[in-house]
Amino acid sequence: MTDTSLASLADLSSAISALSARFAHSIVSVHSRRSRSSGFVWRPGLIVTADEALPEEKEFEIASPANVAAANVVGRDPSTDVALLRVDGPDLTPVALAAPAVGAGHVAITLGAEEGDSIVALGVIARASGPWRSLRGGHIDARIELDLRLQPNAQGGLAFNASAEPLGMVVFGARHRVLVIPSATIERAAATLADHGYIPRGYLGLGLQPVTVEGDEGRGAMVMSVDPKGPGHAAGIQQGDVLMTWNDASLRDVRSLLQALGPDGIGKEVTFGLRRGGETRQVRLTIGQRASD
Repeated sequence: MTDTSLASLADLSSAISALSARFAHSIVSVHSRRSRSSGFVWRPGLIVTADEALPEEKEFEIASPANVAAANVVGRDPSTDVALLRVDGPDLTPVALAAPAVGAGHVAITLGAEEGDSIVALGVIARASGPWRSLRGGHIDARIELDLRLQPNAQGGLAFNASAEPLGMVVFGARHRVLVIPSATIERAAATLADHGYIPRGYLGLGLQPVTVEGDEGRGAMVMSVDPKGPGHAAGIQQGDVLMTWNDASLRDVRSLLQALGPDGIGKEVTFGLRRGGETRQVRLTIGQRASD
């Protein structure tokens, strides 16, 4: 290895160390009796962390290099994996999230924290593509997968590019893939949680079960229950009906239907094609809003 190569490695090492020191008071550890994860300061007194990493508790501790303080849950959104905590006391520095262009092969650095100490990992962006929906129906603005080894307690920390710009929150996806929840998704979800404590979701008022339909129609969703105060009941949908289409598109499965019930669907009118007693009919329904927990 040449002296030039050694110098380049030394420069890289120094840059990563400087990045860790720069954000030491912005990346925090999030503790409870049953969990250890990371988070970052989104706004003064507000911590964003990974919802998946949090147990069903309301009280947590936030540890930074300077202090340990109690934190309470403001709101959680499992569909985007964003949770928001409120903390009082420690002198923490909010992170200005960025939305830089990303591409496969770009260098990625992740920062988490444990008991106020930094947890650093280095890798590359393995995949970068357009918007997608999570298994719980959340709209994620970009799919960013990282090729690196992420420690479990670093989940909820931040991913950075080689220019020290934060790409978003690092989380575990399906099959333990390392994903980044991009900045745009975090800003949207965290702002709604700060204002309302929850993310509004569309509501049909129907309990559905996937079924296979005889003939060429394939699959549908049988109505197993109807909320008497819900939109489905108001539209005249009955228990035992089989939903076959949604706005003239085939209803592939119940999951795809539920994924379509995002915040932007509330108040919209949709048309279901359904079968009842061997007859096919069309029913118009206005999507309601699911009550918050």
